[in-house]
Amino acid sequence: MTTSNPADAAATTAPDPLGFLAQELADLREKHLYRPLRVMSSAQGPTATVDGRQVISLSSNDYLGLTHHPRLRQAALNAVERFGAGSGAVRTIAGTMSLHEELEAELARFKGVEAVLTFQSGFTANTGVIPTITGEADLIVSDGLNHASIIDGMRLSKAPRVVYPHSDVGALRDLLAKAREDGRADGGGPHRFILVVTDGVFSMDGDIARLPEIVAAAEAHGAAVMVDDAHASGVLGRNGRGSVDHFDLHGRVAIQVGTLSKAVGVLGGYVAGSQNLRDMLIQRARPFLFSTSAPPAVAAACLEAVHVMEQEPELMERLWANTARFKDELRRLGFDIGVSETPITPVMMGESGVAQRFSDNLFDAGVFAQPIVYPTVALDKARIRTIVTAAHTDEHLERALAAFDRVGRELGLTAG
Repeated sequence: MTTSNPADAAATTAPDPLGFLAQELADLREKHLYRPLRVMSSAQGPTATVDGRQVISLSSNDYLGLTHHPRLRQAALNAVERFGAGSGAVRTIAGTMSLHEELEAELARFKGVEAVLTFQSGFTANTGVIPTITGEADLIVSDGLNHASIIDGMRLSKAPRVVYPHSDVGALRDLLAKAREDGRADGGGPHRFILVVTDGVFSMDGDIARLPEIVAAAEAHGAAVMVDDAHASGVLGRNGRGSVDHFDLHGRVAIQVGTLSKAVGVLGGYVAGSQNLRDMLIQRARPFLFSTSAPPAVAAACLEAVHVMEQEPELMERLWANTARFKDELRRLGFDIGVSETPITPVMMGESGVAQRFSDNLFDAGVFAQPIVYPTVALDKARIRTIVTAAHTDEHLERALAAFDRVGRELGLTAG
């Protein structure tokens, strides 16, 4: 006797409520905005096996090469042996382990602040802290090119928000002055709290925030500053302490958000600031309250990474030497690398289709460098975003630059 599958019968009679997605995906493909996932079958590193092919990787955020550092590997293994594979609960119930507390204390010391609270990612750190500390009586003032996690954090807040043009400190001053003069839009008097939010390093262009001027503008109008140092951690400041340390602004920036997923080489995010800030986040930050805490291996590897960053400064030195060489050679070859000041080096393409073809041709030439297209950047600002790391050798850079040269000439983007 044959039995029919109810799912098959339903498929032939019921309309697909998600059928519209097929057309939307087709539109993305037609506009060269569809991004298939590349699959890595090796450890992250300066070279990696991607889609079955060994390539030089210029697309990872592993600035210092810590993802495969032997000290981090061993710390993770030791933590699994002692604490197990997972933490088993959210932090506020039964998921706070001694490793989490030790990591947060060490990060606070490293950053020069009273306290730190870790989150599951840098994204959840931003979506946790912004709605927790701002409300209807407050105002958020944001740079026009801030990261998507900051934007989503603002959307989750009940606070009104205004955006100033990217890095335009004059416009920021004007907005702050107007906010203080006009008060709340609902007529409720002065703002209780004004928060100025900026990336420390902007993730798509690689430029550094004008933080001293931003802080001065905020102080002049009684506002607080929050800096997302995702791409400055491990890159700027002494031993990678970030943009606040880079500009010697300790004590003048109320909130620092960082990631443990990029230069630190592992996973997670954190909020650094006062003890009161940490305590309030524990009580009210929803990503912290409703997400299981980091596995022991993750916390232990992050802790070891902080020690490596302090004890092996040559990693940052190599990162910046590689960055300077790579940028100089790209410019010499005739590429437009925008306004980058950091290891994030965009190679500007303009059209999405051109960026896709360039990336595909690079991959065929043995170099993995992903295209960045809308909605991550504006429609006419497509690019290949590259990041060289401390782990790249001179040979890796030579081969990568040769591939850029060849593909640039093939596509008519540089002179032959």
